[in-house]
Amino acid sequence: MGLPALSPTMEAGTIASWNVKEGDSFGAGDVIAEIETDKATMGFEAQDPGVVAKILVQAGQEIKVGTPVVIIVDDTDDEAALVAAFAEYTAAESAPAPSPAPVSAHLPPLSARTPLAASSPPRSPAPWLA
Repeated sequence: MGLPALSPTMEAGTIASWNVKEGDSFGAGDVIAEIETDKATMGFEAQDPGVVAKILVQAGQEIKVGTPVVIIVDDTDDEAALVAAFAEYTAAESAPAPSPAPVSAHLPPLSARTPLAASSPPRSPAPWLA
């Protein structure tokens, strides 16, 4: 699960504290972590119930929105095996993909562009508008 944008302008945040540890189960609406933004500290609420399999980002680290911070698995009878399956997983394996270059980076400057040639003469207005 990636770091959510807790406000429209949030680009990064810091995990202030985790309210759960690996192996803990939680319900929908439970606050699983406290996130510090540039404006406030807010609760990170779970949308669905689950079990924390692996915490990828420790408290105190600043990260970008969307960066994976925790691995959640479904609440099942064999949650210990699911948690153990992620024991060796590291955050480096889950780094977010680099964002694509802006489209404008691929276009030449306006002064270097060739104007489009007219392919047909301009049309006259519709006869009923005359």
